[in-house]
Amino acid sequence: MSRGLIAAITFLAAVVNGALGYGFSSITVPIALLFLANRVLNPALVPIEVVLNAYMLWANRDALPNVWRRVLPIVVGLVPGVALGTAIVSQVNPGWLRFATFVTLLPLILLQAAGYRRPIRSERSVGLAFGGGVGVLYSVTTISGPPLAVLFNNQGLVKQDFRAGLALIRVAESLLTAFAYWQLGLFVADSLAIASTIVPAVLLGIPLGAIAIRRLDAETFRRICMSFDVWIVGFGLSRVLVTLQLAEGAFAYGPMLLAIVLDAWLLYVFFKSRNVAFSR
Repeated sequence: MSRGLIAAITFLAAVVNGALGYGFSSITVPIALLFLANRVLNPALVPIEVVLNAYMLWANRDALPNVWRRVLPIVVGLVPGVALGTAIVSQVNPGWLRFATFVTLLPLILLQAAGYRRPIRSERSVGLAFGGGVGVLYSVTTISGPPLAVLFNNQGLVKQDFRAGLALIRVAESLLTAFAYWQLGLFVADSLAIASTIVPAVLLGIPLGAIAIRRLDAETFRRICMSFDVWIVGFGLSRVLVTLQLAEGAFAYGPMLLAIVLDAWLLYVFFKSRNVAFSR
């Protein structure tokens, strides 16, 4: 994978992150995994995510008193989850890791796109188990935005509280994962070389995204970004099915086609509801 392509992908992802406050890994990882193994890609992204998430936390610090108690059980649950996920990254075959990554991400992104809501009453007890799952997911993929977005929207967090809670959890998970990767010696030369390519793209993309979102409808932009994620993850899953010889020919691209059809329907429902809301 050329450095120019890595820079282009991460620049696009940084623009999205600057606009929405999340989405860097959700855009970067599904594309980059088509060319790189998790154990090479992840250590390149995690140190950057530590800084990126710390910046988002600082930018939304005024809302922290409103949310830190609510997200604390999730942060506690991250610890065993990150430990387990890091062990998986260091031991499991890269092809099967890609497969597990795409299979996990696709339904999560579709749930987020569908605007799924089912309020949870006992946040503390659910938070510990949820944090463990998020810790595994993040340390294996460096992605946690889709499940966190589903949970926070489900619980009715307003925009500033949403961003503060998300940033707090992501600071914790990225720091824990960086420490775990360091302990297992996963920060190799290839990963550090990739990281050096990504940094300039992030430094340019984040402020551009923050400026651009002022001229765009944030909800529409967010929904279009999710569609892009669905298409890329669907394609990635189909390619991995071929690589692992789990499916052949046109049949292997069934998951991608199904994902695109489902997303097209959800996109239609989204824009239809937006048009109804604007017409009132």
